[in-house]
Amino acid sequence: MSAERDAALADRLADAVAHIDAPDVAVAVTRHGVRTVLTGGSALPPPTPRHTLRYELGSASKTFTVLLLAALARAGVLTLDDPLTAHLPDLPLPHPHSRRITLRHLATHTSGLPRIPTDLIAGALLRPYDNGYAAYDTERLLRTFARTRPRNRPGTRWRYSNFGLALLAPAMSHAAGADYPSLLRDHVLRPLGLDDTTLGPGATGTDAIGHCTNGVTPVAGADMGAFAAAGAVRSTPGDLLGYLEAHLSPEDTPLSGPLRDVQVPLLHRGWRHRSTHTLTWFHHPAPQGSLLFHAGATFGQQAFLGYHPATHTGLVALATRRGHTCRMISTSYELLYALAGLCQRL
Repeated sequence: MSAERDAALADRLADAVAHIDAPDVAVAVTRHGVRTVLTGGSALPPPTPRHTLRYELGSASKTFTVLLLAALARAGVLTLDDPLTAHLPDLPLPHPHSRRITLRHLATHTSGLPRIPTDLIAGALLRPYDNGYAAYDTERLLRTFARTRPRNRPGTRWRYSNFGLALLAPAMSHAAGADYPSLLRDHVLRPLGLDDTTLGPGATGTDAIGHCTNGVTPVAGADMGAFAAAGAVRSTPGDLLGYLEAHLSPEDTPLSGPLRDVQVPLLHRGWRHRSTHTLTWFHHPAPQGSLLFHAGATFGQQAFLGYHPATHTGLVALATRRGHTCRMISTSYELLYALAGLCQRL
């Protein structure tokens, strides 16, 4: 039975790698701690093996940031329901809704803030591969927040916001007395043994190179500036499997409490509120239990992280091309859903 299950899993992964249209593709699965990694792509294999490259996670980085938030809350450094103003005390906020935003609102995309600041929109539309984040420092982020009117009262509507997640970094830094990179390293990466996970580029030759929609033109690595908390994490397939394994077996880690906290369903969202969201993960129904997942994209790469606690299955998918025609996210989600059913049948 084990051989049959392993063969079925290998076939599923091979199909997914072939279906994702990108220069470099890595698909990795952990099932009860047993790992399987397959790579491929339309380009010639790079000098550094694809399974050891460090890939840009884009918005999947948010799961790391919110896990850090949960860890600081468990440690008593802050609480999730602290108002943002408690950790940015000198910031003038003329809009009453802004003063009501809590750290929980920022983490769960219920702050009422727009997806990105308005001063980034024009550049993103006119020059989609120009990185407007790189020159956007924390001072500018806070200044822009101070003059931004939330679109609704905090806590009343789910609206995905890179802007809101980015504000968690200065808030946590103020509360803990250390910068965001140091906090992430000391409270998340080191405790979970994620030695190949970084903010920003690693050593020469260790980072995957992203590509435009055409799959040919290289794209420079993403410098996220003050939006690091929303999208700057880079990691290897191996580290990401370890990250998902920590979520599947929190009791085996030093972060058992925070890892459980970020998996608790908190709110409903989407059409007719049929979808559920935890503190950081999207949460969908599946055989014998829910799927938890998060996707992300940078200017030239895409990532998908997901897991199914009921079958102790985790999936990592990475690609060095951005665009819907890459079929990255849909393929990854469908694969995870299929594995949830496959693992319970075999």
